[in-house]
Order: sequence, then structure tokens, then C-alpha cells
Amino acid sequence: MIALDSIHKSFGDNHVLKGVSITVPEGGVTALIGASGSGKSTLLRCVNLLEMPQSGAVRIDDVAIQFAPGAKIGRDAMLALRRKTGMVFQNFQLFPHLTALENVMEGLLVVLKWPREQARARALELLDKVGMTAKADAWPSSLSGGQQQRVAIARALAPAPKVLLCDEPTSALDPQLAGEVVDVLARLARDGTTMLMATHDLRLASTIASNVVFLGAGEVIEAGPAQAVFGRPEDERTRQFISALTAQHPDLAMR
Repeated sequence: MIALDSIHKSFGDNHVLKGVSITVPEGGVTALIGASGSGKSTLLRCVNLLEMPQSGAVRIDDVAIQFAPGAKIGRDAMLALRRKTGMVFQNFQLFPHLTALENVMEGLLVVLKWPREQARARALELLDKVGMTAKADAWPSSLSGGQQQRVAIARALAPAPKVLLCDEPTSALDPQLAGEVVDVLARLARDGTTMLMATHDLRLASTIASNVVFLGAGEVIEAGPAQAVFGRPEDERTRQFISALTAQHPDLAMR
């Protein structure tokens, strides 16, 4: 069970999130959609505390943290929550001095203190899962953007997180390379990986999301099953947003 309750987040005078509450069903994919500046990436980053909410609560399974102005959050509580998550960033953020295999192994060795052979076996298993076994010994600089992102997905999955967080995972890629990443995430979705992703990629959201949350100006405008939100949106703002996306991508049929 992953739940965000009444999350508020401001940057100076900019009130980015205004009491956002969402639930992420286990075993499904929830897509956060909305225009730039709607708060979707900030909300995603509040889940693993890359951004610290001013108030509200975050719960993942048996770990829950309540936030309040001026309250201090203990390091142990923060680490316990972060260990429930894996993060895929927009710009990959692979270590350039490590091979693809070493990038996937790194967290297992340094953070979880796994034996090297166990970490290597887990990393090879995950590189195979994302179609990157042949590039295990390649340096990030020799990989395409789509290949780097697939390695980053394997790295995020290495510690078997409860939820995979994806922050605009295809936005730095051209359409062909983005398609590679969509295919990998779709396979993970079919395997029952719980995912929460912020995206403006219509193909990604409509292909793999089971649930959609549409954000506008830091508030939830509409949320529900992807088929309903994409196919029969109730709010006029949702209809306008989806119509604009569809106009940009006429070759993609909505769910």
C-alpha cells in the first residue's frame, strides 16, 4: 500500500503542491500527468524524500512518515522509506567510470553490502530482463540514450524495491529510443511491478498505466482507471489536456 495524504510543498512563495492525496495500487502502474509546472515531478520526488513535504504524510507498506512545519524527520525513518523505492531519473545519472554491470551492482555492494558474486548474479539477471546483457561490460558513454535508460531501470530494480518511481523516463530520448524504454517498462508492468511515474509521454502513459492522476496547478483535477480518464474524462480541463496530447500524436490511439 502506497499512499500520499494531503501533501503540501512550497519553494519559497511558490506553492507547488496544495494538499495532494493519492493512492498507488500495488501491482499496478499509476501515471501522473499534467502540464509543465503542474507538480507531478515534485510529487513523485516527495515519495522518496528527494523533496521534503512541508506537511502531509507518506506511507509505503509499514513505513509511514508524518510531516509538519518545523518537524524534524529522523534519518532512520527516511532511510527506511527510501529503501522501499527505486528511482529512474530523466537523464539516466549512470556513473560514467563504471560499466553497465558495475552500475547495477554498485548499490548492492555499497549500500546493502552484498557479496560481490551475489551482486554480480543479480545485476546480470536484471540486465537480461531489460535486454542489455550484451552491453554488460560497456561504458555509459558508448551506449545510446535508450540503452543508458534501460541500465538505469535495471539499477533501480536491483534491491527489489516496493515501488519503482520514474521521473519522465522517456523525455530525454528521441521517439525511437523512447520506444525501447516503453517496451521495457511495459514488460515490467505485465510482471506486476508497482510503478508511479511522472510523464508527459502519451505513448508511455496510455500503453502501460492502469491508473492515471491528472494534476493541475498543484491539485488533483481527476484520477481513476486509465481507460476512464483517457477515454471518458469527466473534467473539462482533463478533456482539453488529453485532446491537446492526442493532437500532437494522432498516430496513437487512446485507451
